[in-house]
Amino acid sequence: MYISESDKATIRQLIEKQLQAFKQNDEETAFSLTSPTIQRKFTRQDFIKMVDNKYNAIIKPRSIMFRGFTLINDFPALVMTILDQQGNLAQAIFVVQHQRDYSWRIHGYELVSINEKI
Repeated sequence: MYISESDKATIRQLIEKQLQAFKQNDEETAFSLTSPTIQRKFTRQDFIKMVDNKYNAIIKPRSIMFRGFTLINDFPALVMTILDQQGNLAQAIFVVQHQRDYSWRIHGYELVSINEKI
């Protein structure tokens, strides 16, 4: 799947907006940026609990470095290196989905070892 430079910029802005919402404890905004599939699967509260329990490093990272784009199961994904509050490094992968209205929504997350090949 080809991702235009314009789409890449839009996707990065989307992810930055969600990261900012997590940082400010703005659960409603963070949840609103997810795909309809995620919104059907979770309530807002359950979504936040799941992210906090399973992907805690993305809630309030100490530092983030955007690395680039890849494809995960035919979905575009933005890969970044995250330094969490405890000083641990990980690769965070934000999988996005293109919507019928031509917008992008966050469709999933992965946290993997810094050394793991994506």
